[in-house]
Amino acid sequence: MKLTILGYWGGYPAPDSATSAYMLEKDDFTLLIDAGSGSLSKLQNTKHVMDLDAVILSHYHHDHVADIGVLQYAWLVQSYIRESNDILPIYGHTEDQEGFKSLTHKNTEGIAYNPAAVLEIGPFSITFLKTDHPVPCYGMRITDGETTLVYTADTAFKAEWYDFAKDADFLITDCNFYEDQDGSAAGHMTSKEGAMIADKANVGKLILSHLPQYRNNNDLVKEAEQYFHGSIELAAEGLVWQKS
Repeated sequence: MKLTILGYWGGYPAPDSATSAYMLEKDDFTLLIDAGSGSLSKLQNTKHVMDLDAVILSHYHHDHVADIGVLQYAWLVQSYIRESNDILPIYGHTEDQEGFKSLTHKNTEGIAYNPAAVLEIGPFSITFLKTDHPVPCYGMRITDGETTLVYTADTAFKAEWYDFAKDADFLITDCNFYEDQDGSAAGHMTSKEGAMIADKANVGKLILSHLPQYRNNNDLVKEAEQYFHGSIELAAEGLVWQKS
């Protein structure tokens, strides 16, 4: 399993940057997790848009889905250029019917996932945990049978993450707030809370993502280090991780 970060900002992208989007690859299969603003541009630094095999979405806030429409038009244009009728599956939940219906276009098809069941997409098996967020949102535990990635998506802290993230190789946490703040009302976590999950769950690497647009983001790592003594990194576009 190969993880590439395409976007990591919360809310809106910094200049020449992107919001939440992550790419997983295994055995020539490419899965895009969320498609935030600017992510399609970042994707094309390493991958042709038609090389995507599937997309899965945690929820329908714009900083996680803004480039879905862009991706749909990219596939439409390429379908004429390539004289192709290929359809890109985009998986999403149905608790927001308007958001879900927007996933189907001429060359894309919205496919509903059942958050109570295991979802198989290519080589990946995905289980879900409903997050604490102002709108329905689902974190994901994704495994290829050898490596496990847990992505919290957008969430306030809750103890259920301890078991859900247990022994994951990579944990990508919502880190939209600093330790001295309270993100619960906004449905987000702090550096301390993400690190506590990493510690209790015994994860291999903690990746702080969905980052705030103010103060010094490197302080998030310093704060997290007080509660988790394993490997911690700030998300950054283009960074790649593979389990050695």
